[in-house]
Amino acid sequence: MGYRLGVDVGGTFTDLLLFDAASGNFWRHKTPSTPADSSEGILTGVTAICAEAGIDAGEIEYFLHGTTVATNAVLEGKGAKVGLVTTEGYRDILQIARSFVPGGLAGWIVWPKPEPLAALENTVTVKGRMNAAGEEVRPLVESDVRAALTRLRDNGVEAVTVCLINAYADGAHEKRVGELAAEILPDVPISVSHEVLPEMQEYERALTTVANASVRPVVSRYVSNLRNRLADEGMNGRLSLLRSDGGLMSSEKAEEHPVNILMSGPAGGVTGAIWVGQNAGIRNILTLDVGGTSTDVALIEDLEARRQRNTEVGHLSVRASALDVKTVGAGGGSIAYVPELTGALRVGPQSAGAVPGPVAYGKGGELPTVTDANVVLGYLPENLLGGAFKLDRDGAKAAVQTIADALGIGLMDAARGIIDIVNENMFGALRMISVQQGYDPRDFAVMGFGGAGPLHVNAVARLMGSWPAISPVSPGVLCALGDATTRMRTETARSWSRLASATQVDDLIAMLDEMAEQVRGELLADGVPEGEITTTFEIDVRYAGQAFEVPLSVTPDLLSGDGIEGILARFDEEHERLFTFNMETPHEIVNLRAVGLGSGLDLPAAQLEQGDGDPAAAKIRDHTLWMNGREQDAVIYDRAKLRAGDIVPGPAIVCEMDSTTLIESDCVATVDSVGNILINLA
Repeated sequence: MGYRLGVDVGGTFTDLLLFDAASGNFWRHKTPSTPADSSEGILTGVTAICAEAGIDAGEIEYFLHGTTVATNAVLEGKGAKVGLVTTEGYRDILQIARSFVPGGLAGWIVWPKPEPLAALENTVTVKGRMNAAGEEVRPLVESDVRAALTRLRDNGVEAVTVCLINAYADGAHEKRVGELAAEILPDVPISVSHEVLPEMQEYERALTTVANASVRPVVSRYVSNLRNRLADEGMNGRLSLLRSDGGLMSSEKAEEHPVNILMSGPAGGVTGAIWVGQNAGIRNILTLDVGGTSTDVALIEDLEARRQRNTEVGHLSVRASALDVKTVGAGGGSIAYVPELTGALRVGPQSAGAVPGPVAYGKGGELPTVTDANVVLGYLPENLLGGAFKLDRDGAKAAVQTIADALGIGLMDAARGIIDIVNENMFGALRMISVQQGYDPRDFAVMGFGGAGPLHVNAVARLMGSWPAISPVSPGVLCALGDATTRMRTETARSWSRLASATQVDDLIAMLDEMAEQVRGELLADGVPEGEITTTFEIDVRYAGQAFEVPLSVTPDLLSGDGIEGILARFDEEHERLFTFNMETPHEIVNLRAVGLGSGLDLPAAQLEQGDGDPAAAKIRDHTLWMNGREQDAVIYDRAKLRAGDIVPGPAIVCEMDSTTLIESDCVATVDSVGNILINLA
C-alpha cells in the first residue's frame, strides 16, 4: 500500500489530499485554480504537498481526480463539432427531440430552443435497418455509407457518432459503420451507440452518444496533457477520474466514455461525506457542499448515496448514471442586491467568483456578497488562516451598508437578512432531495463542507429539523478526500422490454451473468485484481404503459429464491413510497444493468486524543458577534487544539486552515472521537 493522492479542481481552489495508506497519515493542501489550464494548478499543488510530506512524486501509486472539465465544455458550449450517422428517415432525431418545452403553458412562445450538439448539416443517413428483435430487415449499403462518411470528412467534423435504429438489439450494422469511419476519418474519435448506451429509446441513446462524442476531444486533450505533465514530474502511478456516480474509472476509459464524468465535480464531496459518516457512526446524511459560486446538496441513506439514471448539465439531460445532486446558485461569493422594481432583498445567483471576489478579500471586489455579510456579523473573524489572510472588515461594512440604506434598515439587520436568504435558498435545494422524494429530513443529519458549508450548517439544520449538524474533519478538502477513498466502478445495460408474466427467471439470470462477465472483464483490463471485484445488478420495472421506470437492485440469489414475484413486490412498495398509490396494471421489465465494483479502501480515521470535555486549551480569544437581533459574547477556538469529547457551548466560532465553523446561540457542539464537530440544540 503506497500513497494515494486525491485532487479536486473547483472553480476557485484546487484541493489536494495525500494519504499514506499504510499509516493512515494524511496531508492537505489548497492552491488557487488555474482555469486556463487546470493542470498547472494541479502540478503546483502536487509539488507543494510532496515537499510537505517529504516524499518523491514517484512514490504516489494512485492519482485520483475529480474534474469539471467535461461539465464546463457542455455549459460553455465548447464541445467539438460532431457528425452524426443515423438510419435513413431519422435525420431530424435531435431536432425533434422529445418535443418537451420547459416552463408554463406559454413557455413555447418565449423559449429559445437550445442548439442540438450535432448540427443538421453534419447529420447524414444510411440505408440499412434492424428490427426490434435484432434481425436484419434491410442490409447495409456500403457504398452509401462511404459517401455519407466522406461528406462528414469534407465538413471538417472533429468527432463522429453512429446511432442507428434498434442498434441496442444488435450492433452489427453500427460496428461496420464504425470500422468504415475509422478508415475514412482516421484521426477522429468515433462513438457508437450500442457501446455507449445499449438501451432502447433512440432519442436518449442518440443524445447520450452525441454528448459523449462532443466532449471527447476536450477531455482527451486534458487527460493526455495531465498524464504527460505528471510523467515529467516523475509520477508514474495510475491516473483515475471520478465518475458522475461516485465510482472511479481509469483515465483511458474516461477518454473513450467521457459522458460518464459530466458530474465528476460534485460527486467527490458526496463520497467524502460517506467516508465521514462511516467513521462517525452516522448513516443518514444530507450533504451541504457550499463553494464560492454554488451549493451542491445530496441525500445519503444508510451510507448509500441516491443515484439517478440521468445526468443533467444545464439544459442537457443524458442517460448516464449520476449521484442525485441538486445545485443552487448560492455560495460564499453570491452577490446581494435590491432590485428597484420590488425593493426586496435578493441574493445570487450572480457571484463574485475568485476574481474579484468578495469585498472583504481586498482584491478589488465592490459588490456586497454573502462572505461580506458573514464578516460584518462577526461570523468570519478577521485574521484567518493563522493571520496570513487579512479580511477587510471596514470595506465589507461599507458594501453591506448600501443594502441597509436601500432597505431602510440597520447594518446588522441587513447583513443578517443576506445570510437568512442564502440559508433559505440552501433549504429549498435540500427540500427538493428530501421532502419531495418522500424522505423526512428529521431522520437525517446535515453535513456542511466546502469552504463555507460549516458557517451555514447550523442555521440550515435548524430550518430542516435535521440534527446533529456536522462539521467534518478538514471540511475544505472533503471532495479531495472523497476522490482518494472511493472505488473503481463500471456498468453496462441491456434492454429487456417484456411483460413480467412472459419472463422466465432462468433467462433473466443468464442475461445478468453475461453482463457480469462483461463488467468483470472491463475492471480486470483496468488492473483491478480478480479477487477484489464484486458485481451488483439493477432492474428497471414499470407498470405496462407508463413512461418512466423505477430502478431496483437485485442479486441472482434473490432472483432464484424469490422469483419474479419478489421483484414485483419490491417495485409496488417503492412505487407506493414515491407516488403514494399502486395500480392493477401488469408489470413490465424494461432494462437490466450490471455494476462492477473494485474493493473500497478501508481507511481508518485517525483517532483524536481524549480530552476532559473542557475546550479552554483550544481557546484563541474572546469575540463579539451579532445573533438573534443583538450583540453577543462568543469565543473563538482553534480546531487543531480541540480534543475528543470537548463540549463547546454556542455562540462560538471554530477556526482551521480551510474553513470556519459557526455554532449558534442555544446550540452546543461536541467533538467526536475522530474530530468531527457535532452540533445539537442545547
